[in-house]
Amino acid sequence: MAIVSLEEFAEAVPSGTTIAGLDLGTKTIGLAVSDRGQRFATPRKVLRRTKFTADANALVAALNEDSIVGIVIGLPLNMDGSEGPRAQATRAFLRNYSRFDERPVLLWDERLSTVAAERGLLEADVSRKKRAERIDSAAASFILQGALDRLSSLRS
Repeated sequence: MAIVSLEEFAEAVPSGTTIAGLDLGTKTIGLAVSDRGQRFATPRKVLRRTKFTADANALVAALNEDSIVGIVIGLPLNMDGSEGPRAQATRAFLRNYSRFDERPVLLWDERLSTVAAERGLLEADVSRKKRAERIDSAAASFILQGALDRLSSLRS
């Protein structure tokens, strides 16, 4: 697995394949998947985090299930664009995860993705309990959709 630029990611992930979006949390990993046309992001199940090796194996299995060829991971930057402890934790996760998976990874600025996901769930009148269950996958969907939109404009 290599962390690549947007241009390298576009070359490594051909049209007609699926891409995953991930929102790494301390307790869960939100997952979203694109359609084969790489136009729409759809939230998938949330993976509950336990121990790293179990998390990595569960993530590989979930990605294989959807024939994922590339991964977009939200990078939680501070509002001023600097990297704080959460961004460093994401990079550490990726360093360790690279032993389990060789798919290309694109880091995507995820500032305000959880806020946008929460607003969307509120507008859909999703109950507080269900929002808590779905927020990470909804955030992963926002992250992935942003990357899909940018990939689409890059390829046009």
